[in-house]
Amino acid sequence: MRKADIAMQGVPAGILEEMEPGRAYRFSYHARYNGPPISLTLPVKQKVFEFDRFPPFFDGLLPEGMMLEGLLKKRKLDRHDGFGQLLAVGGDLVGAITATEINE
Repeated sequence: MRKADIAMQGVPAGILEEMEPGRAYRFSYHARYNGPPISLTLPVKQKVFEFDRFPPFFDGLLPEGMMLEGLLKKRKLDRHDGFGQLLAVGGDLVGAITATEINE
């Protein structure tokens, strides 16, 4: 299971987990996080979100077009591995979000 620490404007906000590749994902806000939601579709008050595919919010942060093609080739990533792509570019995402792999 892969995990990523998700930060909002440098403040740790939660954990994104890949429970089953391509089939099950979970985003959980940290219990003490009281900042703004990372997305309007992921309100802080709900705390835990489960998805049956790579979460659309995070998918929207990934590169597209030529940038995606270059990333896939350089890092030898699978085109359908959104989590792997997120980890590869996590420090340079669009907006105020960063994603850092958690190695346990």
